[in-house]
Amino acid sequence: MEKSIPEMYGSLVFNDSVMKEKLPKDVYRKLHKTSKYGASLDLDVANTVAAAMKNWAVEHGATHFTHWFQPMTGVTAEKHDSFISPRSNGEVIMEFSGKELVKGEPDASSFPSGGLRATFEARGYTAWDPSSPAFIKDGTLYIPTAFCSYSGEALDKKTPLLRSMEALNEQAVKVLHLLGYDDVTHIDTTIGSEQEYFLIDKDLYKKRKDLLLTGRTLIGAPAPKGQEMEDHYFGVLKPKVSEYMHDLDEELWKLGVPAKTKHNEVAPAQHELAPVFETANVAVDHNQLTMEMMKKVADKHHYACLLHEKPFAGVNGSGKHDNWSIVTNTKMNLLDPGSDPYHNKTFLIFLLATISAVDNYQDLLRISVASAGNDHRLGANEAPPAVVSIFVGDELAKVLDAIDHEASMEKTEKTEMSIGAAVLPNFVKDPTDRNRTSPFAFTGNKFEFRMPGSSLSVADPNIILNTAVASSLEDIYDALKDVPAEELDQEVYKLLKKMLDDHKRILFNGNGYTDAWLEEAKKRGLFNLKSLPDALPQFKAEKNVDLFTKYHIFTESEIDSRYEIKLENYSKTIHIEALTMIDMVKRDFTPALFKYMKAVESELLDKKALLGSVSGYDLRVLKELDACSNAIDEGLAKLEADVKKAEGETDSLAQAEFYHDVILKDMDELRVPVDTAEAKLPSEALPYPTYDQLLFSLR
Repeated sequence: MEKSIPEMYGSLVFNDSVMKEKLPKDVYRKLHKTSKYGASLDLDVANTVAAAMKNWAVEHGATHFTHWFQPMTGVTAEKHDSFISPRSNGEVIMEFSGKELVKGEPDASSFPSGGLRATFEARGYTAWDPSSPAFIKDGTLYIPTAFCSYSGEALDKKTPLLRSMEALNEQAVKVLHLLGYDDVTHIDTTIGSEQEYFLIDKDLYKKRKDLLLTGRTLIGAPAPKGQEMEDHYFGVLKPKVSEYMHDLDEELWKLGVPAKTKHNEVAPAQHELAPVFETANVAVDHNQLTMEMMKKVADKHHYACLLHEKPFAGVNGSGKHDNWSIVTNTKMNLLDPGSDPYHNKTFLIFLLATISAVDNYQDLLRISVASAGNDHRLGANEAPPAVVSIFVGDELAKVLDAIDHEASMEKTEKTEMSIGAAVLPNFVKDPTDRNRTSPFAFTGNKFEFRMPGSSLSVADPNIILNTAVASSLEDIYDALKDVPAEELDQEVYKLLKKMLDDHKRILFNGNGYTDAWLEEAKKRGLFNLKSLPDALPQFKAEKNVDLFTKYHIFTESEIDSRYEIKLENYSKTIHIEALTMIDMVKRDFTPALFKYMKAVESELLDKKALLGSVSGYDLRVLKELDACSNAIDEGLAKLEADVKKAEGETDSLAQAEFYHDVILKDMDELRVPVDTAEAKLPSEALPYPTYDQLLFSLR
């Protein structure tokens, strides 16, 4: 008999209910205090937890354990050890100690370190993160951990995220106590990460060298049909795709990932999965699991899952919308405006804290989503522009305008929506429309950061958001801490007005896709950082270094290392793409083109011998293909020569700029004659599947 969903959900997770059942009460209380409030955990408690965790894991068929961490590669890493412990009599027992639970020692020199570690400095440590529950996958107990070097520098994405959560917690609680919320002892940021992805046939995927090696198609003529009919978005799920989504849901539910929503996205073969909100740290772990399981389940269904931000030219790419909010231990959402937002000073303080944070650190938010893949997506008519701005909607715009002009404002009455047919129900209209062009939009009781790319670790933007808002809240606390209680309301609104005056340039409720907005943004002094090489130098700007070091998010050496890692990753990504394109064009496409041209030429000669003349069409086709062949030869020569120049560049920023300014341009120019020629060749003459086969083969 199959398990029901409630029975299935979290069945492979060492979650709170399992801990309550398996641990002594005093140990459970100490562990809960550690995971929720960061209290230290002594070795005796760790030993008891480890024994219970091992017994539970073995009951569920686990034979190994692994410290699961998130190095600067953007994906996860793991090293598996068995539970077996040999005895002198030749037998083994299953053991797992507290020391093995809390600390591991993977090799740190083989992961990206940006110069923090040399090859001979190999030792690194993983440290158990008890705030994210352990789980079982493929017969192994997975223990979420942080990852640092022998000298203590963070080499991962979890450590700075946890630091940023602590910084925001400290500053938010101080402000809330100032406002009279003495029962608030802790806040958490919560995240809901909407994950977009493509599914294509696995056999076709294996025939595309560019997809296999880079995750995106580097050549390919457009299909006769793309997304212009707008019929795929929220369309009926194809039966086999629906089966895949069903199995994916079940696998995620077993691991405690609250997968909630699934649907077709805008582009053909594109889909989306969205979870329920969770605490930031757990949500980040779960999004990594989601991406992994998407690929694993796809393979079982004979699909390939593509998480690249722009796998196909001419149709929408994939993003990962980061829905962010702040919730107290008393279950109060601090970004919920309530029924009367103008008089909800707590909401307004946290709203303006977020607005000022985004304005002050717009460059860091842009950097947090910058990558070789996402740079193809941002700014197109499918994703927000590279300029960071905030949409607050009509109702909040009126509230902020009233604050700005020191005017009173009455409570806005809810509007009932009537669609006009008696059979259809009336319902309360939302206070504001949605703006899908806004990078950072208020959506009712949260902000939706829409710039992250689909393959990105969602830790990166949330590190910046948490830290920037913590800084704003500290400024608010300093401004209000000495104000007498009877004057607090008056001073709060004065402070809100000043913050609004200082930061309203970041507010924009209009169409972010227009050239007029880009001109307006420039006048307002907003950054327009179009690529990673444009953006990344800001990472080491004095104000940003001061922010990171003040709240102990990164040391200066950790800042330098991340700067170098991002540049190196960008250059290596485009380098691999360039080499793959050269290889495909030289070894796959050009021979196919020559073979077809030879066939056309042979047919022309046969017709001339038989009829004494040739048709204008046949001759024109041969001439057009010959022109493409010459252009391909010139484009290949230029790309190969420029790749050699790029390889010789020793300055990391200059190299990344060269890859962006020269190599990507060369690749775009080479693609034109390749795609032009491809469109003239019959499908059977091509050495790889075409766009129409890739995008429209799902059943």
